[in-house]
Amino acid sequence: MTWAAFLTVVAIHLAAAMSPGPSFVVSVRVSAAEGFRTGAALALGFGLGAFLWATAAMAGLALLFQVIPEIYLGLKLIGAGFLLWIAYMLWRHAAEPLPAPEAGAAPRGALAAMRFGLLTFATNPKTAVFFSAVFVGLIPADTPLGWRLAVLAAVFTNEVLWYLVVARVFSLSAPRNIYLRLKRWLDRAFGALIAALALKIGLT
Repeated sequence: MTWAAFLTVVAIHLAAAMSPGPSFVVSVRVSAAEGFRTGAALALGFGLGAFLWATAAMAGLALLFQVIPEIYLGLKLIGAGFLLWIAYMLWRHAAEPLPAPEAGAAPRGALAAMRFGLLTFATNPKTAVFFSAVFVGLIPADTPLGWRLAVLAAVFTNEVLWYLVVARVFSLSAPRNIYLRLKRWLDRAFGALIAALALKIGLT
């Protein structure tokens, strides 16, 4: 593997990571509601989810999906169900104010936020297909272990750094205040977007 190929993989994945999707919606909502520390822990969960799918893809997950398509179907349905649950909760609580920490509301712990981020990312099988397609096309079968580990490290870093930026921006007072003023409509829009993505995952 050459440096050019490595940088191409990194650039393609970074562009995909920055494209709006369920993870972005969840990151915006959680960071605005619970602050940067929780958003940062969520970002680590997203990074772990990306690392998981990238490792599976590098191990030949795409071939497994072709041999046993029922596995992919099951993952699609589970992922769609989880995303629909997130959409439902966003819509249901859209009109409610964010819990105020000073009112005694217990903040979500770092491990809970990481777990939520990991589940959000891991239940989207489209990510596995993306990684499989990229890796099959750009990473030769005889790529040394060192390069493979470098790619996995880059995938993890891309996801974490991007969502750290998102968490930081939406935990600041100005973006947070904008979110608070428009919370009812933004949460419903986010819920509708996630529901649409869930249906697309489940039906395609």
